[in-house]
Amino acid sequence: MFRTNTCGELRLSDQGKEVTLAGWVQRARKMGGMTFVDLRDRYGITQIVFETEDNPMLAEAANHLGREFVVQVKGVVAERTSKNPQLPTGDIEIIAKELTVLNPSEVPPFTIEDESNGGDDLRMRYRYLDIRRTPVRRNLELRHQMTMEVRRYLDSKGFLEIETPMLVGSTPEGARDFVVPSRMNPGQFYALPQSPQTLKQLLMVSGVDRYFQIVKCFRDEDLRADRQPEFTQIDCEMSFVEQNDIIELFEGMAKHLFKVIRGVELTEPFQRMPWADAMKYYGSDKPDLRFGMRFVELMDVLKGHGFSVFDNAAYIGGICATGAAHYTRKQLDALTEYVKRPQIGAKGMVYARVEDNGNVKSSVDKFYSQETLQQMAAAMDAKPGDLILILSGDDVMKTRKQLCELRLEMGRQLGLRDKDKFACLWVVDFPMFEWSDEEQRLMAMHHPFTHPKDEDIPMLDTDPASVRADAYDMVINGVEVGGGSIRIHDSALQAKMFEILGFTPEKAQEQFGFLMNAFKYGAPPHGGLAYGLDRWVSLFAGLDSIRDCIAFPKNNSGRDVMLDAPACLDQKQLDELNLALTEPKKK
Repeated sequence: MFRTNTCGELRLSDQGKEVTLAGWVQRARKMGGMTFVDLRDRYGITQIVFETEDNPMLAEAANHLGREFVVQVKGVVAERTSKNPQLPTGDIEIIAKELTVLNPSEVPPFTIEDESNGGDDLRMRYRYLDIRRTPVRRNLELRHQMTMEVRRYLDSKGFLEIETPMLVGSTPEGARDFVVPSRMNPGQFYALPQSPQTLKQLLMVSGVDRYFQIVKCFRDEDLRADRQPEFTQIDCEMSFVEQNDIIELFEGMAKHLFKVIRGVELTEPFQRMPWADAMKYYGSDKPDLRFGMRFVELMDVLKGHGFSVFDNAAYIGGICATGAAHYTRKQLDALTEYVKRPQIGAKGMVYARVEDNGNVKSSVDKFYSQETLQQMAAAMDAKPGDLILILSGDDVMKTRKQLCELRLEMGRQLGLRDKDKFACLWVVDFPMFEWSDEEQRLMAMHHPFTHPKDEDIPMLDTDPASVRADAYDMVINGVEVGGGSIRIHDSALQAKMFEILGFTPEKAQEQFGFLMNAFKYGAPPHGGLAYGLDRWVSLFAGLDSIRDCIAFPKNNSGRDVMLDAPACLDQKQLDELNLALTEPKKK
């Protein structure tokens, strides 16, 4: 055997035992007549002692060990004189009797430590080394633990795990597809699935009743901290259910994961918030409810006093930061510059402090009497010591989103976004459609298979933009961790949906005829939900990005810098695929 034990399991109760360990050299240090080596594997670190007096040749060999050498050590477990309470194995050490170098190593490009000196790009290039670091490895262990627990939970609820194809047809709605040329079908292309949406609906038509899959999905879209071009979904679908059935089952699953993985018991039902309220009070369909600062509209109070910025605005809204009146002019100027950044786009910010004596001091005092400022403070429920921050604009939704960014930044600055605190809710009653300036038409906010709320179906003919969907998202700490909907199971209603979305009957049949035809053969009422596994793991691990809970992630440009992908094809491959390349358009 290469080893009798791992580097993380030996304890004082093993004293005197002869053992064989194998792993990587974390560090080696010579002290007097002894050489100490920290030997690491996935399970932990054990200190190895090479004594010069007892075995000078062995100690000399140990002196030539470098970082990340792969070695095998045979020896005897002994009690450490100088114990290390930071290590589970810190009470013992191995007195080495034999040493075998299984593979030497070049000096790694960064230190394999919890706190590494390697930048993101360097660590991504050598990701196989980065995974040796304890924080990254623990994230992958957490991911494994979660997938196992998900499978156990869904199996207990009668779900079948069924795989669906990776090579599917391209769909015109939603994000851009990754497409795959077919050598055997010249000029035709598969797409990698953005979701197994239509396939899981077909499984419901098939009578499967309850399906799930931990599945890779792909979207060729711009990236950010919580997105990757390939990601993993916990994809689920159920038959003979209404919205409340799905919400209750998957809220139960969320509570189960919190309890088993994080040791957090959530006993209260998750709040349910209509989409319209989320946008009105938080400017986001995924509000972070770990802290307050709910929006207050101030149009009635602040319009008509000669301040043209407000008088000409379509929306004036404010937030109240409790106890933040101590902010200096420099800090407030920095906040103003923050909201004026191009990615936020506000033109400016107005602030007001409620002083200890109750007076309100504003950056626009000359336009407003103390009486009006007091009315504003009362509307904001502001108390002495509080800070009021106000934005305005000529586009209501855009200004609310700007105010959302300001709220989140204030929450961060005031330490209110604690990663060990969890605020969970369901956002419900989404709009069925949203207007696309690029396409100049209504688009499905979720996807074209979402069922409208029954009471809104008559408006599909008269006012489709006002129709609400039987759709729901689970939001935790301002992150959408999952979402789904009740699906359309009636062919006529599905055809009406395609008509509103601008599909001709011929185009709808070409793209989705297989699904519409299946509905003619007894499709049950059904619905589902997909959780983002990467987002769940990063949430439980307290990460700011999903990259560190994925074994081999892409960078912010969608590149795998380790594999140097995507890459060019040689001409022979292009010829086989009947592909010809053109010069990319200049941006």
